[in-house]
Amino acid sequence: MSARHPTPSRASLLLLATVLTAVLATGCTGGSPTTQTADAPPPAGAAPGSAATRPAAGAVPAPPPYWVNPDGKAARQLAAHLAAGRTAEAGLLRRITSRPVAEWIGPDRPEAETRALTQAATRAGREALLVLYDIPHRDCGQYSAGGAADPAAYRAWVDAVARGIGVRRATVVLEPDAVMHVVDGCTEEQHHGERYELLKAAVLRLKRQPATTVYLDAGNAGWAGPAEVSGPLRKAGIAEADGFAVNVSNFQTTAASTAYGRQLSELLGGKPFVIDTSRNGNGPYTEGDPAQNWCNPPGRALGVPPTRSTGDPLVAAYLWIKRPGESDGECRGGPRAGEWFDAYALELARNAR
Repeated sequence: MSARHPTPSRASLLLLATVLTAVLATGCTGGSPTTQTADAPPPAGAAPGSAATRPAAGAVPAPPPYWVNPDGKAARQLAAHLAAGRTAEAGLLRRITSRPVAEWIGPDRPEAETRALTQAATRAGREALLVLYDIPHRDCGQYSAGGAADPAAYRAWVDAVARGIGVRRATVVLEPDAVMHVVDGCTEEQHHGERYELLKAAVLRLKRQPATTVYLDAGNAGWAGPAEVSGPLRKAGIAEADGFAVNVSNFQTTAASTAYGRQLSELLGGKPFVIDTSRNGNGPYTEGDPAQNWCNPPGRALGVPPTRSTGDPLVAAYLWIKRPGESDGECRGGPRAGEWFDAYALELARNAR
């Protein structure tokens, strides 16, 4: 159910470069782009909204520690709107371009791509936020079908990503939907054992990098119950991972995602988790065909901006893992999965609170 995110080529037009320079002025949501941030998790045991988690009166919140890519699809579309004089649309897209979103690593040049991204993040004094989404038999042949050709190819791809990260700081969200498609039976049973082995091997390989944090995808609050998910996560290597990710590319509310994550964490020995809040500002769509409510649903909104200051010691961060404005697939007028869907992006931004 996750949309594939192909990597864009480098922009070459002078106009684009000029406009993106202006975008960068606000792209890191405050603070110098070359200064390390101190956006750390709240103290253990701090209650949401307590003095330990609230900023001091008049204080400017610390910017997210993750890197904002100045050449993302949203930034290029913003530049196009400005060049055409569409200032209102450009203003809406700044609600997306000013926030760090995940980079989904492509299949073709994983080491070079990952190295370039992590080096750029390091130069900016930030951490790279990456998604690995290339598991064999990916997405059960649906909108984001594909993945590595076989287990050997997948292991080599993960190894290349790890080499590209090197010693630089990176947070990796590992294989959206991969565990859940085993849980719900979408992935054929003959591939279940292979998938668990590959996921666990990927966790172990990535954790060999000294500054890499790994979160294994664990579905969302509307998919399956924590008791159904905990066992498969153990088989997939959650014990070796830093935690798990919930609500990736979905729309469940932050409250529902937190409740789901806390219940799952209790079954996993207190593992922390991150929540994808990129498009959950209005919660899930409840009309139409329930089986399609994850795919470009109307009336949705951007959610809480990325931060590690969540007010909950188990919630390590709110992240924008799904890149707002990129299509879920060819449904409801959207283009192919991962391609820019401008009308949808503008709706998400317009509806944001």
